[in-house]
Amino acid sequence: MQNYKEFFKGKKITVMGLGLLGRGVGDAAFLAECGAHLIVTDLKLREQLTTSVKVLEKLSARQGLDKIKFVFGKHQLEDFRNRDMVLKSAGVPVDSIYIKDARKNRISVEMSASLFAKLADIPMIAVTGARGKSTVTHLIDHILKTAGRKIILGGNVKSVSNLQLLKKVTGKEIAVFELDSWQLQGFGDNKISPHISVFTTFFPDHQSYYKNSMRNYFRDKANIFKYQKKGDVLVTGVQASSFIEKWQKENKTKIKSKIIVPKSELPKSWSLHIPGEHNVYNATLAVAVARELKIKDIVIKKALQSFKGVPGRLEFVRAVKGVKYYNDTTATTPEATVAALRALGQEGDIILIAGGSDKGLDMNILLKEIPQYCKGVILLSGTGTEQIKNKIKNSVETKSLKEAVFLARMVVQKGDTILLSPAFASFGMFQNEYDRGEQFMKIVKNLK
Repeated sequence: MQNYKEFFKGKKITVMGLGLLGRGVGDAAFLAECGAHLIVTDLKLREQLTTSVKVLEKLSARQGLDKIKFVFGKHQLEDFRNRDMVLKSAGVPVDSIYIKDARKNRISVEMSASLFAKLADIPMIAVTGARGKSTVTHLIDHILKTAGRKIILGGNVKSVSNLQLLKKVTGKEIAVFELDSWQLQGFGDNKISPHISVFTTFFPDHQSYYKNSMRNYFRDKANIFKYQKKGDVLVTGVQASSFIEKWQKENKTKIKSKIIVPKSELPKSWSLHIPGEHNVYNATLAVAVARELKIKDIVIKKALQSFKGVPGRLEFVRAVKGVKYYNDTTATTPEATVAALRALGQEGDIILIAGGSDKGLDMNILLKEIPQYCKGVILLSGTGTEQIKNKIKNSVETKSLKEAVFLARMVVQKGDTILLSPAFASFGMFQNEYDRGEQFMKIVKNLK
């Protein structure tokens, strides 16, 4: 492992994107503790980021660190010049003039997940995909821990700062990372890929960011296997494998790593606590990784049976008066909500709470499934809801999640399910998808 304190000490670093999830704050705090001279810039206003700013200001005062310069509500080119490094957050536009200017001036542009991979220099298992990546990541983590392996869990994990994870590295761990398409841009920039990569599924997502180009979306995703070497491993689900084959043909190249495409089924005597055929699919990918690491089936079986799922992903909250409540707030695509309906639904026994901010996705697959599984749909206001509300029978729109739950209870019967599975982004009504899920959990837990 490279001495990270020496690596960052004295460097002039611009942190592009502070955010509210704790990742940007943790990264900035880590860099400050290592003696870097920081500029933190974010398009949000200071008032919107008060909590994050206070954390950093208290840290600086308590430890006597260099004062951090904050720039809010804008980015300015001067903050990206005469620097040693720019640390950009996920979601920074591909055509950002600030990043282009930094690169033109030969300033290093990094992202936290790939920077961790370079500095930690430990084996890495990483998971990407349009759907299933969180469940597969956490399931791999659970299996390996059950087997007694030492794991560092990171990437696209709530509140986890990837740079802070460098403090945990002793050289005996395996890094298990969930990587979204944005974080994989950093791997592409550095021309590196994880040692064991998992590609779960590939569906349309983030099309507003990628300007309706599935090719560009896959290009970023492909960085998870593009730079793998002989001896590395790529585990891919059946659904995603055809897109990988197409990528190889279009780029006239052959992946150097060993490719494993497991069957989408588990041994008959094995069981999963989490519902749905899509989770069986997810589990087969995690099992393939575990077997590649020589973990015995008896250990894998035990881990699968004890795995309780990931918060916000078909998460059972509680039953009230014979009605089950599920939190599936991270379902931000139509395919994800369809998977939830199929996993939980019988004939018309679900009250679906959906809707939100548009991501530029085709909703037809969801609109076709709703009549089969739902007796009613409560739609949360948003730009996406505006596009579908007149196409769904027995639906009503509301501007409050609390009211949505109240309306759902008005039509529910014993044995039914109330499911929050939005199919859209959370922007507008909520800070983020986690805030949406946490509000739902709080409402449901207070029901009588």
